[in-house]
Amino acid sequence: MSDPSRPHLLTAAKLSPMLMPQIEAAFVVLDRLHEADPAAFAAVAPQIRAIAASGDSRVPGDLIARLPALETISVMGVGYDGVDVAAAKARGVMVTHTPDVLNDDVADLALGLMLCASRQLPAADRWVRSGDWAARGAMPLARKMSGARLGIVGMGRIGQAIAQRAVAFGMDIAYTARSAKPALPWAFVPDVTALAACSDFLVLITPGGAGTRHLVNAEVLRALGKGRGEGILVNVARGSVVDEVALIEALEGGVIAGAALDVFADEPNVPERLRAMPHVVLAPHIGSATNATRQAMADLAADNLRLHFAGQAVRTPVPECR
Repeated sequence: MSDPSRPHLLTAAKLSPMLMPQIEAAFVVLDRLHEADPAAFAAVAPQIRAIAASGDSRVPGDLIARLPALETISVMGVGYDGVDVAAAKARGVMVTHTPDVLNDDVADLALGLMLCASRQLPAADRWVRSGDWAARGAMPLARKMSGARLGIVGMGRIGQAIAQRAVAFGMDIAYTARSAKPALPWAFVPDVTALAACSDFLVLITPGGAGTRHLVNAEVLRALGKGRGEGILVNVARGSVVDEVALIEALEGGVIAGAALDVFADEPNVPERLRAMPHVVLAPHIGSATNATRQAMADLAADNLRLHFAGQAVRTPVPECR
């Protein structure tokens, strides 16, 4: 742990095998030392100049405070709500993430989840495999997606990519965001409840964090259901954006027609009540999980570290650090 030619770097999570070799070549890597050996961590903490994290990592203010030499935090992920950016900024610590390179994969998954939920594709697969097709005949009829009304919560680059794909399905698109984007051709609705009320599908792609915690609550779900058990919720954002208890109750009570979820409140722990519902499609947080995209994310996270320690401008600081 004392190589003077390489900066000391602390990992805040189990990192991708696509990223680890890159940082191990350039840094003295202390892999989750703060969790594995607190005494050893305390001894080396004054030398740590960087943190490498994943999008699900927690880098709280008290950890930042224990690292007097810390200069930068590189997150391999677009989301960074587990990082105390305010504490980092107060110390002059640069925080970076990996946006844009995963736009296509997340947008593709959102459309795939919409189709899976509307046409009940996972249930259809089970219907064939179980022998129900031969024994019971045709499945119950599903819902049409083409031409339906799509509400998108969050109209950043991924939201726009989702909308562009939905155009090919002839969908009527509206969105809500912190502010309207006049250059876009889709209708802006300033309130998420009002957006849900005029949507057949409500897709969530807004950042996580305190500002959006439980943004989708029982009231929003009732608006999505329209009193007729309609509406499908799709979440490719963060589990915290949805009141999961309210969602389970809405699904069990027939308030909405279904849901397709890639993210959850307490990953990887998914409530049994959600897992038991056949009209719910579940995915294990795989929005960016393709080889090409994960490699691009790892390369960008490593590049941000390399550029910082070369005294150059990083490629993708988080908005608060621009």
